[in-house]
Amino acid sequence: MTIRQTLRIAGSTFLPGDDGYDDHRRPLNPALDPHPAVVVRAAGAADVRTALLAARRHGLPFAVQATGHGTHVAHDGALLLDTSAMTRVLVDPDRRVARVGPGARWGDVLRAAAPFGLAPLSGSSPDVGVIGYTLGGGLGWLARRHGLAADSVLRAQVVTADGTLESVDAGHRPDLFWALCGGGGSFGVVTGLEFRLYPVERVYAGAVTFGRERAAATLAFYREWIERVPDALSTAVVLNRNGSLVVQAVYAGSPEQGQALLEPLWRVAGPVVADDMRVVEYAHTAMGGTFPHTFDQVRTLDDDLVAALVAEPDATVELRHWGGQITHDTGAAAHRDAPLSVVLDAVPSTRTAAALRRCGLGTAFLNFLRDPSRTASAFTARHWAALRRIKTAYDPDNIFATGLAVPLAALTASA
Repeated sequence: MTIRQTLRIAGSTFLPGDDGYDDHRRPLNPALDPHPAVVVRAAGAADVRTALLAARRHGLPFAVQATGHGTHVAHDGALLLDTSAMTRVLVDPDRRVARVGPGARWGDVLRAAAPFGLAPLSGSSPDVGVIGYTLGGGLGWLARRHGLAADSVLRAQVVTADGTLESVDAGHRPDLFWALCGGGGSFGVVTGLEFRLYPVERVYAGAVTFGRERAAATLAFYREWIERVPDALSTAVVLNRNGSLVVQAVYAGSPEQGQALLEPLWRVAGPVVADDMRVVEYAHTAMGGTFPHTFDQVRTLDDDLVAALVAEPDATVELRHWGGQITHDTGAAAHRDAPLSVVLDAVPSTRTAAALRRCGLGTAFLNFLRDPSRTASAFTARHWAALRRIKTAYDPDNIFATGLAVPLAALTASA
């Protein structure tokens, strides 16, 4: 049988040359131009299972893409499973729980939860896919207060490598459930996710822009100031290419308390060029973020690193405060105890690179990782070993091998 004959599904199938093939094969990253052997646009979990078994039957590599944000390699010659049509979102306001499909984006969940005064642990953009973000850990603006998105997962529906549709949680297949909560997509195709929502209706949020004249003093103050702020306050300091310094903040509390907490930082950074801090529904808090060309975490933001970041000539630099409830280690997502991350949207200067080698931890976080060869750096040695054992148990034929993949323990025992 041909691949098209094998794929008897409720959704759609696109082969090269078909109308729609080019529309569904492309990821968000314009640098990638993949040419899969076939694209399957699934309508439900049954289609996902059929597509997976068809890939195995025809000996095709298997890859999954929903919004395309997490695609880092071109899936040439593969069966590409497109889950973007599976957008179902259900909110149970009494249990404070949402159930979503693999095509759902955070904007869908925010709109569904907001009428009940509830909020998910969403990311910086409403266009990001919920499941890919959550499987990668999920660091959002409420993380310091409520933890990573992966920590709020209650149940996952997943098609495993042998085509079995499983419902996993802390009591059923707990090892697989643990791995899915921050370990990425190497263990199955998640076709549904259930997670907690939180009673956050409005926040005091926005950004305040300053000149760069006091940037060094601001970062020096920031490293001390973050040790005293409550978990309800999340902040980042951005040194833009255009010569400005921006303080981004989300405070899950009253504006008066938020202003009192932020005022010392603003005084050091001032004078103010622009101020858009305001009380806003959390569903409308789209703060954005810096493209993570370079990412590291630091325990110590010393004077030499401050000076290098302030003098960085060719990149936007973002320092973000972690801590709070992020440090509670419940799932596979690791490297939670560093107080700060540093992101640059381009190759750092020689000076900055040297300072990061000295002060940085050399760690990664799946949501911010672009290089599949560095996947192990997103985990502790203990977590990496556990993930490889779970991978080998549930996917011994290494079907889920694309992107930021966990390798089989038996194949790379020295890794």
